[in-house]
Amino acid sequence: MYSLLKKYITEQSTISEADLKLIFSCFKPIETKRNEILIDFDTICNNYYFINKGSLRLYTLNTDGTENSRYFAFEGMFCTALPSFIDQKPAAEYLKTIEKCELLVISRTDFYKLVDQFPAFDSLYKRILELGFITAQQRIYSFQGNNALEKLKWIIKNQPHFLLRVSNKMAASYLGISPSTLSRIKSQL
Repeated sequence: MYSLLKKYITEQSTISEADLKLIFSCFKPIETKRNEILIDFDTICNNYYFINKGSLRLYTLNTDGTENSRYFAFEGMFCTALPSFIDQKPAAEYLKTIEKCELLVISRTDFYKLVDQFPAFDSLYKRILELGFITAQQRIYSFQGNNALEKLKWIIKNQPHFLLRVSNKMAASYLGISPSTLSRIKSQL
């Protein structure tokens, strides 16, 4: 149950087995159904999720009810509504399972205790923040001024498994294009 999390942590830093056991004791395994909402739009986020199996999606709804996907997470990744997790204000986005999932969940309280107690976990948190920032910036820079085909090529290059795991509708909302445009440009590749 914790082998993927162990791999993730030990690839980031050196840590003893005893410390890993203490860290693992703060994570609780849960199983979810497909399309289960983990964080609702107007709730405060109090949990961080590590994905053992399955996938998660962060998204918002615009005024006409159209979904705008902001982030996808797959096996071996952490995911949460980070702004709400940090500042304890309503999430203003949804975190939802795409598939049946096996997750390891840690409360905000335990998460920050680990950050304070273990330098390796503090480094891990900084790395998560850095990767999140870099990914968001790359997506912004790559999508500004690019046409639909260039956006799709960016996804294929930078997140090759993405199109295999999410629906056309979700992928289109992430790319900022319509599902029909996505289908059309996929046929051009």
